[in-house]
Amino acid sequence: MKTIVILISGRGSNMRAIVDADIANVRIGAVISNRPDAAGLAFARERGIATACLDHRAFASRDAFDRELAATIDGFAPDLVVLAGFMRILGAAFTRHYQGRMINVHPSLLPAFTGLDTHRRALEAGCRLAGCTVHFVTAELDHGPIIAQGAVPVLDDDDPETLAARVLELEHILYPRAIARFADGRLRLSDGKVCLDTANDDAGAQLTCPGN
Repeated sequence: MKTIVILISGRGSNMRAIVDADIANVRIGAVISNRPDAAGLAFARERGIATACLDHRAFASRDAFDRELAATIDGFAPDLVVLAGFMRILGAAFTRHYQGRMINVHPSLLPAFTGLDTHRRALEAGCRLAGCTVHFVTAELDHGPIIAQGAVPVLDDDDPETLAARVLELEHILYPRAIARFADGRLRLSDGKVCLDTANDDAGAQLTCPGN
């Protein structure tokens, strides 16, 4: 059984998808937010999941917040830290502490469109495909080793909201599957490279993965 801690900043739709997926061999140790008003905290509490909140505005510096956040996370002894719409840039010391055991989902086909406003930027660039990327977290924002990617077509009448909604549906599928692979020992980071075993996947459960 692997314990995960999920970090959120808002409604936590990816967190909800992970909870609802009821992943085998995964125990959600806690949901932690940097915002006291995050709607996802109430969702977690209603399902009997431990929660914690560290308001980043109460800390004198980013490093002070990162240290307290790490201490809070480590109190739940997680095997994996899952960023699910956690809207804080994490420092190098923090990311090193969780190297190989912290993942994120980003709403673009990385390395394209790191940072914010990904869907607007994809439309302005004339992209015909958009999507999302599950990756290990490193100190460089949205540049960690890629675990999995999925794509959706960009439609002629898309706006940032309609495109975001379709990409989010894909995130809700890919993210729980990546966590499931970590839990059953088929996903790890070795020497900065993703080692991912998909040999026993069902035909309908394939991800688009580097090298596959």
